[in-house]
Amino acid sequence: MSAKLRIGVVGLGGIAQKAWLPVLGAADDWTLQAAWSPGKEKALRICETWRIPYADSLEQLAAQCDAVFVHTSTASHYEVVSRLLNAGVHVCVDKPLADKLSDAEALVELAARRHLTLMVGFNRRFAPLYRELKAQLGSAASLRMDKHRSDSVGHDLRFTLLDDYLHVVDTALWLAGDKARLSGGALHTTAQGEMLYAEHHFSCGMMQITTSMHRRAGSQREWVQAVTDGGLYEVRDMREWQEERGRGVIQRPIPGWQTTLEQRGFTGCARHFIECVQNQTVPETSGEQALLAQRVIEKLWREAMSE
Repeated sequence: MSAKLRIGVVGLGGIAQKAWLPVLGAADDWTLQAAWSPGKEKALRICETWRIPYADSLEQLAAQCDAVFVHTSTASHYEVVSRLLNAGVHVCVDKPLADKLSDAEALVELAARRHLTLMVGFNRRFAPLYRELKAQLGSAASLRMDKHRSDSVGHDLRFTLLDDYLHVVDTALWLAGDKARLSGGALHTTAQGEMLYAEHHFSCGMMQITTSMHRRAGSQREWVQAVTDGGLYEVRDMREWQEERGRGVIQRPIPGWQTTLEQRGFTGCARHFIECVQNQTVPETSGEQALLAQRVIEKLWREAMSE
């Protein structure tokens, strides 16, 4: 029987504690070997809560682990991920892969040279209802994804595009299933340069795709709507399914056994990475797929800055 995969965690902030540690802590065919975070005092408390050994440095953690989940700030991604890859460790990192597109491309190249797995944790690609919807889109004429915030105007335009709108663009283009062409759109900002509203249009073969986000919509909502040849589909907040196919409206109840982390794709995302490392297969969100939406976001930001 082969040894269990040794998993490490770098960065123990809110997203790690809410979304990733509950999944990684339920280890069955892997072990949660160690964790490291820059703020040692706080990290020690979190490690004690989750019963994870604390590593005194990134290098020490890398020496103890086969694969590492990285949940540090976007600005630190390039340095942290490159150090782990150079230490011979497989990496799954929060989106975006790096703050600069050129750095993200360099990390993809480094992983390829080192023959290591590098995956970006686009959790929505692993949400069960989104994966089910993707299977229905072979004859889709249109796809629209909205992700709105109640009142989250703040940070500069580039930060919000990379931190949040990236999710919308990546999920929509992944659902469409092929390389889409940007055909137009709009970015509205406040007088302080903060993003207020974004809407963009893409075409992918015969399918028309729209992405939309309002930062002060008065409601925290996310939904995807698809019009296909023979059916209308809608998924709300990754947990409610509705379809119309000539026999009225079918609404599917939320599975009582399914956790929020499963519904939102975090469980599937983590397990996919671990299985890819164990089986030496290529993750769905590695290589060019890891860069696809970031290339679009970079283009949107540069065009906005040139106006």
